[in-house]
Amino acid sequence: MSVTPAADRRRTVRDILGRKGAEPIVCLTAYTTPIARLLDPHVDVLLVGDSLGMVLYGLPTTLGVTLDMMIAHGQAVVRGSQRALVVVDMPFGSVQESPAQAFRNAARVLAETGATAVKIEGGQEMAETIAFLVARGVPVMGHVGLRPQMVHTLGGFRAQGREEAEAQAIMADAQAVAEAGAFSLVVEGTLAPVATRLTQAVSVPTIGIGASVDCDGQVLVIDDVLGLFSDFTPRFVRRYADLSGAVSEAAAAYSADVRTRRFPGPEHVFGLKASV
Repeated sequence: MSVTPAADRRRTVRDILGRKGAEPIVCLTAYTTPIARLLDPHVDVLLVGDSLGMVLYGLPTTLGVTLDMMIAHGQAVVRGSQRALVVVDMPFGSVQESPAQAFRNAARVLAETGATAVKIEGGQEMAETIAFLVARGVPVMGHVGLRPQMVHTLGGFRAQGREEAEAQAIMADAQAVAEAGAFSLVVEGTLAPVATRLTQAVSVPTIGIGASVDCDGQVLVIDDVLGLFSDFTPRFVRRYADLSGAVSEAAAAYSADVRTRRFPGPEHVFGLKASV
């Protein structure tokens, strides 16, 4: 049964669980307070993704993202939101060593940011850790299929599930993570038929990115949606705006005004009255 939350309260894990097979879940990434404020009225989930390493910091992969970076941006997004459920990515190296390490770092994230949940990349190998966290009060969103933190092991950013053995492994990963207690699953870069089968097989909502329209929701990186990240454009991205062009035009106009002394004008400085 679908859960319809009151418009004036923050979405909960239970709200998201109630969307399985119901109205699609809307999720976007956010990294700053101003963007969180703009997105909050329109989405169910704001994901503070470790993608910030690439889109904000210019890193070649997400592997250089630190826990302190995630916490700082998580705090900013929580401050800028009122109704969306906020999920913070656990960066590479922060959960893989042991369940105890994962709990210690995840507890710090929730305590210092005020976010509701964390997201952990991984399948069967992370199931024990996810169960450990959930049993101790840490809600976990899973992440299977293409896992950017495994980019070197996977041989790059390529679609997953092309071979039947690979598809079966993704299905097993999803089942293991769901059974461990994750309240939802991001399914990334996975062939559509595999993502559809996976969505039908697991009891928790799936949130696709480069997966299938049959997933229980969708997520995109906000900088891709707005046309602000141009290093590369994955096939699964749909741009809803081209703000990079607008930003460039604004900077060019400002530059021209400064160089020709059209800015600042009398109305922009103190102690002078604009001429009538």
